[in-house]
Amino acid sequence: MAWGRRRAVVRPGEPSGSVSASPRPAQPPPPCGGMPRAAAAAAAYVLGVDVGSLTLRCHVYDKTAAVRGASSKKVETLHPHLGWVELDPEVLWTQVTDVIKEAVQAAGLQMNQIAGLGISTQRGTFITWNKKTGKPFHNFISWQDQRAAELVNSWNRSLILKAIHVISTMIYFLTWSDRYLAASSLTFTTQHVSLRLSWVLQNISEVQEAANENNCCFGTIDTWLLYKLTKGSVYATDYSNASSTGVFEPFQMCWSSVLSKLFSIPMSIYPPVEDTNHSFGSVDAEIFGVPIPIMALVADQQAAMFGECCFHAGDVKLTMGTGIFWDVNTGNHLHTPRAGLYPLVGWKIGKEVVFLAEGNASDAGSPIKWANELDLFTSVDETSRMARSVVDSEGVCFVPSFSGLQVLVPCPSRWYLRASVISEHLKTLMNVSSKKTCEVPVNDPYACASFMGLKPSTTRNHLIRAILESIAFRVTVFVNN
Repeated sequence: MAWGRRRAVVRPGEPSGSVSASPRPAQPPPPCGGMPRAAAAAAAYVLGVDVGSLTLRCHVYDKTAAVRGASSKKVETLHPHLGWVELDPEVLWTQVTDVIKEAVQAAGLQMNQIAGLGISTQRGTFITWNKKTGKPFHNFISWQDQRAAELVNSWNRSLILKAIHVISTMIYFLTWSDRYLAASSLTFTTQHVSLRLSWVLQNISEVQEAANENNCCFGTIDTWLLYKLTKGSVYATDYSNASSTGVFEPFQMCWSSVLSKLFSIPMSIYPPVEDTNHSFGSVDAEIFGVPIPIMALVADQQAAMFGECCFHAGDVKLTMGTGIFWDVNTGNHLHTPRAGLYPLVGWKIGKEVVFLAEGNASDAGSPIKWANELDLFTSVDETSRMARSVVDSEGVCFVPSFSGLQVLVPCPSRWYLRASVISEHLKTLMNVSSKKTCEVPVNDPYACASFMGLKPSTTRNHLIRAILESIAFRVTVFVNN
């Protein structure tokens, strides 16, 4: 995060959470027509834009990291078909520009006092557009979207994937490379961009034709906003967002050519991947009246990790928004998927690359929002009182699975896993039943949210307590694993 022309860095040997400031490398002078020197000297504030799943926010920070102004809007989602979740790109674009203007106005500032802009976005929500015209081929397809569920299940049951598991396991025993250990337990989910993008290429002819003609751009929300803010002059993403797509190779730090070939996704449609704190150009002056440097792109959970000062290996953060996200800083070591945790790039700043191990459950805030829309309560503040007004949930259980269900399976030790994983794959191929010692989550995109144990005596208080307990239970699963 940059404050003016300085950025927060961690000094080796400093206590956990300590941050010191170091000068940002010299930047090139502003282009002709940029803000005057006097105005640039007075630019002492930064903007932080966060595009979440439910809320879009912009905050204005001063040099002390104090919030000087803010604005927010509800993210408008569309549900054109059962299980489909989309965002209208033009509506989102209007909302982003509006919250930026409103936040600066709320701070009592002018645009020429803004020194830089950082963008944090929900992950895995993507769009494709025409490279020549900039026109989208379709709406944003949300990370919560279930349209590729059948494709996901087909691939997870396929002989090709089972063969990949066996071959990767054999190579792993020869090389002891964690890259092949990860491939030996590879599974796909609807949260991954990979198969939803494959679905788009198979079902939207315009996209496939444009991709064949090298006229198709793909991007998650960060990439598309960058493209729009710079009026098409900058097309890129950062490592944290790329690693969250499920089609990025974290061991090689590049887009996966293997998965792209499997899913018939042309490599030409992917954006270049840059450092998290890369200078991504400037907002076109016609949008806000002055050019504003774009100083960082980062995925939302990785941004939360950084914002909570989880800079050291072993640091853990837990966020509960639309979903539950449990992240562990693994330093420069890439975590091999097991115990339901998968590896991500936290951030890349210069030569420093920080990796994370993450587990998630798709629904936390969404059941609360749903209950509110059903008038089970009028204000979120009431839920605690309602839950405490009863001794227990009276046997009522709530399954929070509006976006499928992710169930973590207990994992054996790393050494036992090495000895057993190949036999498990061979038994699977031969259809031999055995006690499963799987190190990955069981993902069921078709699982539906439900209440169980309802009785004539069940009240709204019992229902609210059951919903809150379901969130606590999901968190407990992460802690115990």
